[in-house]
Amino acid sequence: MNLRNLHWSLAWAALAIALAPFDAFAAPTIVAEKQPMNLHAIGMFFVFVLGTLMITWWAARQTKSTSDFYTAGGGISGFQNGLAIAGDYMSAATLLGLSSLVFAKGYDGFVYTVAFFVGWPLITFLMAERLRNLGKYTFADIVSYRLDQTQIRTFAAFGSLTVVCCYLVVQMVGAGQLIKLLFGLDYSTAVMVVGALMLVYVIFGGMIATTWVQIIKAVLLLAGGTTLAGLALAEFGFSLDTLASQAVDAHAIGIAIMGPGSMLADPINAASMSLGLVFGIAGLPHILMRFFTVPNAKEARKSVFYATGFIGFFFLVVMVLGFAAIVIVGKDPQFFVGGDTKGALIGGGNMVAMHLAKAVGGNLFLGFLSAVAFATILAVVSGLALAGASAISHDLYATVLKKGTASEKDEMRVTRIATVGLGIVAILLGILFEKMNVAFLVGLTFGVAASTNFPVLIMAMYWKGLTTRGALLGGFVGLISALLLVILSPAVWVTVLGHAQAIFPYDHPALFSMPLAFLVIVVVSKLDRSARAVRERAAFDDQFVRAQTGLGAAAASSH
Repeated sequence: MNLRNLHWSLAWAALAIALAPFDAFAAPTIVAEKQPMNLHAIGMFFVFVLGTLMITWWAARQTKSTSDFYTAGGGISGFQNGLAIAGDYMSAATLLGLSSLVFAKGYDGFVYTVAFFVGWPLITFLMAERLRNLGKYTFADIVSYRLDQTQIRTFAAFGSLTVVCCYLVVQMVGAGQLIKLLFGLDYSTAVMVVGALMLVYVIFGGMIATTWVQIIKAVLLLAGGTTLAGLALAEFGFSLDTLASQAVDAHAIGIAIMGPGSMLADPINAASMSLGLVFGIAGLPHILMRFFTVPNAKEARKSVFYATGFIGFFFLVVMVLGFAAIVIVGKDPQFFVGGDTKGALIGGGNMVAMHLAKAVGGNLFLGFLSAVAFATILAVVSGLALAGASAISHDLYATVLKKGTASEKDEMRVTRIATVGLGIVAILLGILFEKMNVAFLVGLTFGVAASTNFPVLIMAMYWKGLTTRGALLGGFVGLISALLLVILSPAVWVTVLGHAQAIFPYDHPALFSMPLAFLVIVVVSKLDRSARAVRERAAFDDQFVRAQTGLGAAAASSH
């Protein structure tokens, strides 16, 4: 294999995680062949790993308590936390997947990003302040504030772990394929390397290390994407008008790329996907945990403000990359099989950002972006592992099993054991799913988060009538219905299981499972006339006062 094809094979492996948010258009999971080493990417990779290991060593010396481990002691500023949140949300899928959609579909690709972005105002205005004021370590602190601790925390932990495991599989498969190509390792060995690094970051550094890894990764991704956009725009005299006109001339469908097309032609599937993306972000446990790392509600709001700015800016950068690739990549035969621009792109059509990096920045810049893709995966995996471990140690062990009597030392010990367990599970699932289409798992992740965690969380914060019975039944109905609909969808029933026709015709469950969860929560809570339900409704007034005054975090710790 020549050097040119090697670089594109490497870049293609990074796309394994980019398949996820675009599962409506995904192909089966790419299984790359083991390749010789890519020295450019390996050099960048070692710089990143050594730097983050030094941060982990520093963070381990700062981590003295459970508060330090779970929430960095609440000492992260709004700006820092905004970068970390943006790092959690901006993935290789953002850089690679969205730019590819714009390359192929034009304006339609930009419309697709709206659903990813709209969830942030929801978090800013409805959730950030109350999350910080009512919670301590996990979102279960809020949900169980006035409801039954044992039952609600068990349910919340179960929902969180479902989301975490689904997301971990996708990240581990993508990371394993990338490391496999970087070092020429077997896939299983590559997955183990990623799992080992994740365990080091989480076990020794906790949230402090995870936060700073996310910040560094966000800066790298922003810098890499912006630099690439700048280099690309230089080809057009930094004129967006010139870029747009040349893109229209170069694209096969011409001026049609500047208007809405048929990518989301099915309105039901489009609405269901949008609901899952908008409300799913408000139910992802590793995102929600970030609001407990800041000292007060004001910093929590600032976190979302900064994160929204960083994410919005990056989406605009990605749009520029997609349109620039139409012209620069589309006219260069070296990126096409057989040197014919009418043929297939080397490494696949979903790799236009990497093709563009090669075209305007050369091999070194391509190696840098490959290392950034790995940094992206590793940072997300660490955040997911920490969210899952906290659900096991804080929600299940310390609160449900020990009823609040566990010492900080014991809770930290269980957290580290849980992290090791999650790491082993992530490695095993990553190996198991190597040759399977994992794209449906992110659709499932957002669908479960939107149908399980979000309804219970938002009702716990804002509806006085919520009862334990309503929250449990509604949450489990949302979880089970989301799981069943995804299994019966074309993404699983046809693509994975091999049946001729799907029982459920849509790829995304949220339009059906999320309203069902809300309906069950309301109906069951309204019908609940038990003495416990009366006490839970009466306790809402105290919760409301604490949510407004910022006294809830202290109360949650002793609740």
